[in-house]
Amino acid sequence: MYSTDLLQGKSIIVTGGGSGLGLAMARAAVQHGAQVMICGRNEERLLKAVVEINRASNRSNAALAHRADVRQVDQVQALVNATVDAFGKVDGLINNAAGNFLCCSEDLTPNGFDAVTRIVLYGAVYCTLAVGRHLMERKAPGSIISILTTYIWTGSAYVLPSACAKAGVLAMTRSLAVEWGSLGIRLNAIAPGGIPTEGAWSRLMAGEEVEADARRRVPLGRWGTKEEIANSALFLLSDLSSYQTGDVITMDGGSWLAAGGQFSHYRFLPKDKLKEKMEAMKSKSRE
Repeated sequence: MYSTDLLQGKSIIVTGGGSGLGLAMARAAVQHGAQVMICGRNEERLLKAVVEINRASNRSNAALAHRADVRQVDQVQALVNATVDAFGKVDGLINNAAGNFLCCSEDLTPNGFDAVTRIVLYGAVYCTLAVGRHLMERKAPGSIISILTTYIWTGSAYVLPSACAKAGVLAMTRSLAVEWGSLGIRLNAIAPGGIPTEGAWSRLMAGEEVEADARRRVPLGRWGTKEEIANSALFLLSDLSSYQTGDVITMDGGSWLAAGGQFSHYRFLPKDKLKEKMEAMKSKSRE
């Protein structure tokens, strides 16, 4: 779709880059000329991902990994420093690290709320500010992308921490797009709909029947793919979108227009049945 040298000479950080959307976007960036540092908390997963990315692109050491918890400011700064040490600079960032789970809000604990908001909101803010400062020191332009969700506009039942945190990242994106625009630093976002990934799907789809019903409600009649999201990320990282900032690209097959709140349809299930399914998903995710 794009020239293979689209991101030639650019150095990109991808948080949560060891699996799912993060891995797909990191792989696409390397295949189009970038050097990429992926980060996450699971070192084994990161190292496996790096091998996969470099092998797919036939480029040795174009992708590297750095273990970091984006909730910790010192680890975020160490991530940026490691990327500069490895590649000489940082030109772009994809805030992809996230956490989410289904929960009836009356059962939500403070720890549950913190677990999601600190990764999604605090992590995105910490990473964005660290990369932004680096770009300012270099007097260099850059592109920062955050992966959001369509319920940033509508809210959504049963995912209150995620809805609050993602809406906060949207506010950050638009605020800094204005504040940093004169410096050539662009901030944009992608709001995917349903994209089946290894981690998130098992925690968000309460059974095959519910999944089938949710898919039927997508106007395009199918789920999206990781590769489709990666295509948008390549565009936003590149100079093809050099006049685009403070924007959100929605990729959900028309779902949010058809029915606001990605998980709101769970309200039609009997509450005891819904909680039973949530508990089963929680137990499965611990295995």
